[in-house]
Amino acid sequence: MSFQESAPKTWPKAKLTPNARVILEKRYLKQENGKVIETPEDMFYRVANVIAEVEERYGKGKKEVKELAKEFYAMMANLEFMPNSPTLMNAGRDLGQLSACFVLPIEDSMEKIFDAIKFAAIIHKSGGGTGFSFSRLRSKNSTVRSTGGVASGPVSFMKVFNAATEAVKQGGTRRGANMGILRVDHPDIQEFISCKEDNKEITNFNISVGITEEFMKAVKERRDYDLIDPHTGKAVGKLSAPEVFHTIVDHAWRNGEPGIVFLDRLNRDNPTPKIGEIEATNPCGEQPLLPNEACNLGSINLKLLVTEKNGKAVVNWERLSYVTRQAIHFLDNVIDANTYPLPMIEEMVKGNRKVGLGVMGFADMMILLQTSYASEDAVEYAEKIMNFIQTEARLESQRLAEERGTFPNYEGSIYDGVRKLRNATLTTIAPTGTISMICGASSGVEPLFAVAYTKTVMDGTAFVEVNPIFENYAKEYGFDSSELMRKIADKGTVLGFSEVPDWVQAVFVTAQEIDPEWHIRIQAAFQKYTDNAVSKTINFANSATREDIAKAYELAYELNCKGLTVYRDGSRDEQVLSAGTSQNNSEEQAATTAAEAKTGIPVEFAAPNAPFVPEANTVIPRPRPTITMGVTEKIKIGCGNLYVSVNADEKGICEIFTNTGRAGGCSSQSEATARLISIALRSGLSVDAIIEQIKGIRCPACIRREGVNVMSCPDAISRVIRKYMDVGANANGAEKAAGAALTQLKNTDAAKPKSKETKTETATGLTKKAQAGVAVDNACPECGTPIIHESGCVVCTNCGYSKCS
Repeated sequence: MSFQESAPKTWPKAKLTPNARVILEKRYLKQENGKVIETPEDMFYRVANVIAEVEERYGKGKKEVKELAKEFYAMMANLEFMPNSPTLMNAGRDLGQLSACFVLPIEDSMEKIFDAIKFAAIIHKSGGGTGFSFSRLRSKNSTVRSTGGVASGPVSFMKVFNAATEAVKQGGTRRGANMGILRVDHPDIQEFISCKEDNKEITNFNISVGITEEFMKAVKERRDYDLIDPHTGKAVGKLSAPEVFHTIVDHAWRNGEPGIVFLDRLNRDNPTPKIGEIEATNPCGEQPLLPNEACNLGSINLKLLVTEKNGKAVVNWERLSYVTRQAIHFLDNVIDANTYPLPMIEEMVKGNRKVGLGVMGFADMMILLQTSYASEDAVEYAEKIMNFIQTEARLESQRLAEERGTFPNYEGSIYDGVRKLRNATLTTIAPTGTISMICGASSGVEPLFAVAYTKTVMDGTAFVEVNPIFENYAKEYGFDSSELMRKIADKGTVLGFSEVPDWVQAVFVTAQEIDPEWHIRIQAAFQKYTDNAVSKTINFANSATREDIAKAYELAYELNCKGLTVYRDGSRDEQVLSAGTSQNNSEEQAATTAAEAKTGIPVEFAAPNAPFVPEANTVIPRPRPTITMGVTEKIKIGCGNLYVSVNADEKGICEIFTNTGRAGGCSSQSEATARLISIALRSGLSVDAIIEQIKGIRCPACIRREGVNVMSCPDAISRVIRKYMDVGANANGAEKAAGAALTQLKNTDAAKPKSKETKTETATGLTKKAQAGVAVDNACPECGTPIIHESGCVVCTNCGYSKCS
């Protein structure tokens, strides 16, 4: 039943920023007929009551339930703890599905495969993400005895799952996210590694290779390893372990896919080995789960758990203890309050009662403690904090076990005879994309992505958004000025500014500036005291080499991480032939990229003494500029909405991006059109000539739909290009328009944002790859602004869109 009450007036108001309230209105709060009908306080009250009412099942009275609901409410309203998005959205509503992540089994029969697709669709509809292991499926071209035919292999079925996901909307809030895993010893592993070589393929999946200890040993010993038939368990071939390892590295270098998970380590820490083997994780990799298992997640906001003692900032251990214990109590109740999408999932979840308590705001905490993220002190803090949280979580789970009993599958678990616990797992470091925006905290255990950046609103006014802690430090230590903030936003870093004290520069180091080794060491420090796993992205500069990626994988293995996701800045840029992702780009780099595109062989792996020489009359597109001025416009097309971005620099229009809205559309065709136009623009082709070629192209979907005045996606793109090539009133084409806009943005005074600005459908603004550590690889599908890669996911810091959380 739906919960209808409003929060009591005497209860404290939620400590939310205006932007957080806009995100809640758009994504979380109840709506009727397109109108929001509850406040954020009402939402927290709704969630707190539904979760607290579980106490009645364990003999508690109405008064105790109300007192606990008030404590749960206060913890959320104060932004000290936040459950995962499905709990906020669905508790007390008809759907009632509170879990974020699920793992479904895929057995090797057509019936079981399509059962899994059906079950995944049900889960996606309810708001959850799914993980799958495709390792049990027979390899491509192997014999199917029942039909006499041949198998199509795991990758072909991944594409079927991907298409099914594309067709399902998650309750109007987000599209389904999946994780696909294949064991490194599966005969089809090479096809799997390369299946996302094209960024527009299998777009609803993150993929990871399931790495075994035997494989890593073979890599180290530079020898072959066995490929295992999933049916017989017998060796059916061999591959060179170093070559496969370098193939994984090469593809991760190219676009961040695949990631890796260390399967044997997941099972080493499997708390219920008698129940089954862990083969897969949730979409972002932090939650290893048994088949048909789900987990309920939540995060503590470390930013708010710093206090002052004797004039010095210190961790508030007493409050951290309280919040940890209350959060575990809350998450255990979620298991009972939940409405499960499938009976077998309910049985498995209630059998193991796994919860995953994590953190957000770690980077903020380090800044408040005046400690650099890239330091031994930060590593020590990470270990100490997570050790404390894990210890307190276990103490609360022991208390709950005494009161309510251990989890049903306790007998035969790794805890049997050691300690009595209510929950088989307690801690997980999950991505906190949207909930960290609600809490005004840095995401998960990630470093800052920016200290300051420029935002531009619909009327063209630019303002500088500054990290509030940095702003406070600037005022306290006397280096606050709007001019400095604009310069920092323009450069994307505080490093090198003489006005900023050295210790402040060290403390406000951003993701792109941190050596990957420190990223991995922080991940390993948290992993040491985390029952499940840690979701984190290891950021690399665009100039990083494949050897750098390989070293990161090796270090993650040495430091006992359970998996790794890497992202090289700009590696998912819009054109294969565009090498313009770093400031020091050159014609030689562009030629190198073109060589790789032409031969399919990375230059450093090609035969020596065989340099690439461009053919006669070959046109190499100029590199993508570091700074561009752009416009994003929403256009109604025959199958929904199309967002068209036109970006320019001082030389003219240089690139086009397209994204389809929630209703779908021909995303691959419009993206292909945009890519080709971008290459043509940077190759010197006339804008008028391009418009002439694509305008007026007809599409039946557009022609038949009432209220649509464009003929097709290409026609829509041509209209936006035509509209904005004359921006600037009689400027000579886009060259003056771009130059004038850039000058205007640099000279605009900083202004404070208004909450309505996040709702704009059309925005004109400055984008910069160095800004916020953001590679302009893909625009947000909802507001068109750039997205960032973090914690194995993508997030829009403008409107709160997140692929995973």
